[in-house]
Amino acid sequence: MGSLWMLVAGLLFACMSALVKYSAPHFSSSELVFYRSFFGLLIVYLMLRHQRVSLRSHHWRGHLWRGLSGTLAMMLFFYCITMLPLATAITLNYTSSLFLSALTVLVLKEKFHAPLSSSLVIGFAGIILLLHPTLAHDQLVPGLLGLVSGMLAGVALLNVRQLGMLGESGMRVVFYFNLIATLFSGAWMLQYPLHRVTFDTLPPLAAIGACATFAQLAMTRAYRTGQTLVVGSLAYSTIVFSALFGLLFWSELLSLSAWFGIALIIASGMLSLRLSPHPNETPK
Repeated sequence: MGSLWMLVAGLLFACMSALVKYSAPHFSSSELVFYRSFFGLLIVYLMLRHQRVSLRSHHWRGHLWRGLSGTLAMMLFFYCITMLPLATAITLNYTSSLFLSALTVLVLKEKFHAPLSSSLVIGFAGIILLLHPTLAHDQLVPGLLGLVSGMLAGVALLNVRQLGMLGESGMRVVFYFNLIATLFSGAWMLQYPLHRVTFDTLPPLAAIGACATFAQLAMTRAYRTGQTLVVGSLAYSTIVFSALFGLLFWSELLSLSAWFGIALIIASGMLSLRLSPHPNETPK
């Protein structure tokens, strides 16, 4: 039963992404990241106060690197959502598990073996297939930026694992991530003209932060109470939900080769999850 919380998280992450795409005509990517992080920060802070969890930490460098890499990954991800089909953007961001497997070997000196390398090759073959259709639509640059967002998300997940190894609270990690993302994206968006927040646009902005925060909480509960391999496999339900949202709301249809590429990336992610060490939680 615990593993099924990942389906709740997958649905909420897909809802967040759909709301980002819906709000994109009214706000820039930096503004969307700011509002997502700001509302998420408020929710997490209230929860920390309720649970009386201390914000004091001796690992500020780890929080800083996790916050910066995660913020840049999110900004690129939000940009790609506005430029690519929803399922394509999310799949490229979900290549983070492939990069995490590679970084675990390179940075944490974990053992690298042939089956794991094979899973990574399968994943990157899927990436090539998924990006190929974008060449015909002059969307190569957003596609490559989506891949960079996946790489940076993999770095952020590695930082999360390192903080977990140091004994940091998961809630504290999420709080400082939202804090750094709010400050960084806020400074970034002030460099450009701001778009006015109205009574019509405020609810979707607040919903983006709420969906992301409660998705993180559901995902954390899934990893703590469910079977890791099952939870990791169900994480890819976000792609399925996002494909349905893209079809229903934006009439987005992917080619057969794109779906085959998505299938290879999902299979590679599940295989690399089975073959390599994984973090205790993976907040986005």
